[in-house]
This record gives sequence, structure tokens and C-alpha cells, in this order.
Amino acid sequence: MACIKEWATLIVVALLCSCSLCLAGTPERKVYIVYMGNPDSSPERMTLTHKKMLTKALKSTTAASRAMVYSYTASLKGFAAILSVEEAASISRMSGVISVFPSLLKKLHTTRSWDFLGINVNDSRSVPTSGSDVIIGVLDTGVWPESQSFSDKNVPDPIPSKWKGECVSGDEFNSSNCNRKLIGARMYLKAFESQFGPIQGTGEFRSPRDAEGHGSHTASTAGGDLVEDASLFGLAEGTARGATPTARIAVYKVCWFGSCTDADILAAFDEAVTDGVDLISFSIGGVPVDYFQDSISIGSFHAIQNGVFVSCSAGNDGPFQYTATNLAPWLTTVAASSMDRKFISTIMLGNNLTVKGTALNTLPLSNPWYPLVAGNDVSDQSSPLQEYAKYCLNGTLDVDKVRGKIVLCYGGFRGSILYVLEAGGAGVIVVSEFAYFVGYVYSLPASAVESSDAEQIVAYINSTSSPIANIMPSITVVNDGFASTTAMFSSRGPNYITPDILKPDITAPGVDILAAWSPAMSISENSWDNRTSSYNIISGTSMSCPHVTGAAAFVKYFHPDWSPAAIKSALMTTATPLQGENNTNTDGPLNYGSGEISPLKATDPGLVYDIDATDYTLFLCSISYTSEQIQLVSGVNNFSCPQENPPSVHDLNYPSIAIANVNGSLNTTISRTFTNVGSSPSTYTVQIQAPDNVNVAVFPSSLQFDNVNDRKSFSANFQASSLASGEYVSGSLTWTDGVHVVRTPIIIWAYSSTSD
Repeated sequence: MACIKEWATLIVVALLCSCSLCLAGTPERKVYIVYMGNPDSSPERMTLTHKKMLTKALKSTTAASRAMVYSYTASLKGFAAILSVEEAASISRMSGVISVFPSLLKKLHTTRSWDFLGINVNDSRSVPTSGSDVIIGVLDTGVWPESQSFSDKNVPDPIPSKWKGECVSGDEFNSSNCNRKLIGARMYLKAFESQFGPIQGTGEFRSPRDAEGHGSHTASTAGGDLVEDASLFGLAEGTARGATPTARIAVYKVCWFGSCTDADILAAFDEAVTDGVDLISFSIGGVPVDYFQDSISIGSFHAIQNGVFVSCSAGNDGPFQYTATNLAPWLTTVAASSMDRKFISTIMLGNNLTVKGTALNTLPLSNPWYPLVAGNDVSDQSSPLQEYAKYCLNGTLDVDKVRGKIVLCYGGFRGSILYVLEAGGAGVIVVSEFAYFVGYVYSLPASAVESSDAEQIVAYINSTSSPIANIMPSITVVNDGFASTTAMFSSRGPNYITPDILKPDITAPGVDILAAWSPAMSISENSWDNRTSSYNIISGTSMSCPHVTGAAAFVKYFHPDWSPAAIKSALMTTATPLQGENNTNTDGPLNYGSGEISPLKATDPGLVYDIDATDYTLFLCSISYTSEQIQLVSGVNNFSCPQENPPSVHDLNYPSIAIANVNGSLNTTISRTFTNVGSSPSTYTVQIQAPDNVNVAVFPSSLQFDNVNDRKSFSANFQASSLASGEYVSGSLTWTDGVHVVRTPIIIWAYSSTSD
């Protein structure tokens, strides 16, 4: 998930496998996805074709029936089955097959956030009282339907007639849990159970009910109802809501124990599109692979073909480059940034010094003072790992020396809290270089500080024979100086698959976001912590992604006929570059794309870069897909990649410009086409912020639009004599008519084609 608990997932999956349940997940046989492109006949005929192919490969009708996991026939064509390597290879050679690949595991990658983005609950212009025909699909861990965020008290009848979905029954969930707000709920676990065995009796709900909290959090952020006085035990108190509180929500549970299989994900995409969703929010990701060997890329491609907007989280592997995932150009890939709010837990020292730390600390200590020690001073002398005691790792601490004390632990490891807790510690001061970026819920009183503040605390410890301290409960602090920066955990570009497409596309609040939570999961996500809440504060690109989904729903309410690409363009060209990261000699766009979303501005962008199905087919030609493959993917039987003037990646009408230059010198021309969605007549002129050491010329430099929906093109030439390998330079083209500002970010870098 794009929040942080992968270790717990691995433990649960390991336990399932240790119980001899992973029969289909053996090295000999596992779930594979057979992707065959666009639907070309009735579901019944396609299913029959899939069965025949499987029977041919397995040489048995009975074996084929047992092996089939899914038949995809709604918005795409293909199937998932339990196969050996040899059987998968055999099917890959059959007619009509685009790709065959293993179904791998992917991981899951608010009160103030919408106010921060300019959608004020008290402003009738920014909170539509209608908009109830917009349907948001959320692929995640399910939903806690009793949450006030999913109440339908403010949602009118009837449910939109376009809705064809279902509310399926299962553990502690039935059709009565759906309503006019939560109009659908499905679950997908055939592939997960094929690989890891039945989940019954494992603590999960075999139903759309959310056992983890992540799905409820993302769904309520995207489209939750207005909930006054929501908070986490008083922290972040305010009105929780989505961007369009009257929007409908449909949940598709694809993740179990924090993991999500490709085959289950693809099944959810397939059905969500034909169920009638308008948008899909997807806070899940994996390792970047070829676009048509990736369930997310495949599912979203066919969703876009059917007019469904898809937003995905970029991942939580920052601050390193080339870590962004969900890279296909038809996806809107979302980074995470901070808001103007932090949660401060003050550390009181016995020498009257106070140190401000960061935490979501709701656990007051009962005494005014506690003994204070550093981890390396309370090591277990009999442990072979005692040298690591400063990090408070498992097996390094002496229980007798820790009991009843506040312990200073380096490294920023959340697991350190557990080991101090097990040793009977009263509290923890966590030392991390990223302490002030993110607040965490800990299982005992704790506060996080950076090393500079830790030095003061260590100096105090060393200055007296009886150091004492206290950790105060957190308070909510709002300050404009906190906003907005790219979150340290947010995955960065460049795009590992197609370097000339900028990723991430955009950023949104993803740090310390309050939203609905599942009471089945502790607020610290630790099984030894029995505190629960209806709302929780967590961080990740999982949290920023549904903000963009909600913003897209907000735009779609005002412009129901706009294409997914037009909505994406409106969000990107009206976004605001992050403070301190927008100049011509940084890699800022690789961190946050176009900038932070401005939903109100996006409803009136003036111009948009629209993209249709033909544009995407030409893009696929430019990255070496064959005409035959593209025919299957697109469903256009007579399509052929142009042989004269073959298309370039730079020809895609994308709302950003990325040029990955191999040679050092540069002379590249790109073209773009605007569609006028604002006032007319109007004339736009361009303002060029050229990247350092790059000459930029735009032709023409002004564009005249006489009517709404007029289309006008321009070209931009980029020249540079020398760019050092690894050098990044950025800039922008900004078109304005005096009312609208349409900004296109530019990122150019030189790299070695032989580098890793």
C-alpha cells in the first residue's frame, strides 16, 4: 500500500504459506494473466474461446476448468489461470495473444486538505449541492460502510440509471450496507486464494468490509460525505469530506493483508468500467514493467477507452530518482506533498529545555517526570547485537534498564517502538532525519526529532546522573510556513519505462491526512495496540491519489462531457509549482510533475490538451509496438503504424514536456494542440521560462480562438550545445489570455544510454 506496513503483510502471507495453503503458488504452477486486448465478441463467445485455449494448453477439459481463475470479457479480453511455465509459454504462442505474464503481488501505496486546496465547505461555489450523478470507483481494501463518511443523508434519489453494479454479500456485509452514497461493493480474491489459500479464519473479512482501514480512508478522501467534528482523539478536528460530497462511491476490494494480485486487480478494472463508474482511484503500485505486462496499465487503458478517468499513486520509495511507478501516459500519476498543518509533541527535559518533536501522540504520560536514557546506555550486554542498541532493535535492550524509562532511539525505525514497549519502557524519543516531514501514530507515548535536536537531548543526558523527561500529547498547529513541499517519501521520476513522458504528473496533499478508518484495525496498525477510531491520520501517495480523484470528480461535475485527458490537462495546466522547488536549475518537475492541484481553477482552465484513442495508438507505435499488437489492444482492425513520418513519443499531446537527451547536445522540436474550452473569441500569448543553457523558440507565439472547441497547434524548438550527463534543467511555457493561465512544465536532462 502506499502507506507503511509491508512487514505485517509479509508475516501474514508467510503464515498462510506455512499452513500448506499455497498449493497454487508453488514454483511449478502459479497464476498467469493472458492478455488479448479489446473485447471483440460477446462475453459468452470470449469465455468459450478462453476455455478452448486453456484446454489446448493443458490437454484436458477437466484440468482447464480447474485452472481457470478469471475470464475477462467486459472492458477487455483475456483470462487468468493457474499454469506451469511451459503451459504459459504455449499459450503465449497462440493467435490473438498480446502478452502472458505472472500475476504478481502489488502493494498499497481529510479534514483540512480540501480547505487547503481551496474547496471551502462554507463556500457554495466550491461545494456542489448536486453532482450526485458522478460515480467514483475505488480499488483498495474495501470499506467500513457504517462510517458517517458513507452516509447517504445528503445524497438524493435516485441512484444514476447508468449504474449497473452490485453490492455483494459476505462476512458481516450484505446488500443493506449499501445506500444512495455507497452504491456498490464487490470483492476479488480468486487469484489471492489460488496463490495463498483460503482467508477464512485469518482475521480478514471475506467480503467488501474493510479490515485494514486503507480503503475506507481513500474512499472517504475522494468522495466522502460531510462529517462535522471529525478528528483523531482531538487531533485535526474539523469537517471531513470529499471534494464532491454528493458523489456516489463504489468500492472494489482487491487487496488482502495489504497485498493485491494482478489477476484480481484486472478483474476489478474489467467490471468497474461496465458497472458505470466515471472515475477510478487506485492507491496501489508495483515494480515498473512493460505497459502490457502490467495489470494496472492494461486495466486503465481500457478504462480510458471507455471514458473513465484513472488516477494512481506514484509510490512511497522517495526521495530517490527513478522510483515512481504507474507510468503509463493514460494514467494520472500522483506524488505527495505537505500541507500547512503539523502535529507537535513537545519533549520536556529536566533542565527546563523543551524540544518540539513531531508525532500523532494521543497517549499522555501519567507522571510529571520519567527517567531518560539513550538506547546505547541500556544495551543488553549478553546480546551479540548490543552494538546496535542505539537503534533499539530487537534483542539489543536490557529489560531491567529500560523498564519505566523514556528511551532515545536513533534510526527512525517504527519497530523500535515495539521493542521498547516489550521491554516495559514508558516512552520513546525517535531520532530521524525525516522527523519533521510526517507524523506517526505510535503504540506508546513518543515524539520524533531530527539529529540536531537529538544532540541537545544527548548533551543533557550526559550532563547529569539522573536525567528526566516527559513527552506531551500532540497539538495541531497550522502555519503557512509548513506548506508546500514534496514529501520525502514520495517517489520521483524520471519515467523508467518512457523517459520522454514526465512522471509523476501532479501532486496533492499526502502528509498527515485525516479520513475514515476501519474500527477493525488499530490506529497504529499494530496488533498489540487496541486503540480504535472512526477516523485516522496517515500519510503516503495513497492519500494524495484520492485527492486528485476527488478533484477530477469536481471538474467532471462542471463538465460531464469532458474526456479523461481533458480533465487531466485541466488539473495539470492549472496546478501550482511547489515553493522552493520551481526554478530553472532543479529537477522539481520530477518530484511533483506540474505542481499541486488547484481544483477551482481546473474547472475553468481556458485551454486543454486533449488526447483521443488514435493519439494513444500512435504513441504505442512510437515505442515499438507492432501494428498487429495495437490492433488487438485498440480494437481497430485496420490500424497500421505509419511508415512514412513515423510518430515520435514527443508527438503525444501531453500536458507536460519531457526530453531525455542522450547525446549532450540538443535540437528537438515538439508539437502540441490546444482545444479552447474557455471564452471566445480569445487570444493567448506565450511566456517562455527557458531551462538554463537551453534556447527555446515557440511558433506561433500567439493563438487566436474564435469559438469554443476550436483547436490550434504550436511547435516548440529546444536547442542546447552541451548538457552534462545527469544534468537536469527545468522551465515552462505559460499561455495566457489575460484571464486564464495555462502552464506547461518542461524538464530536460542528459543521461548515458549505457547507465544503469
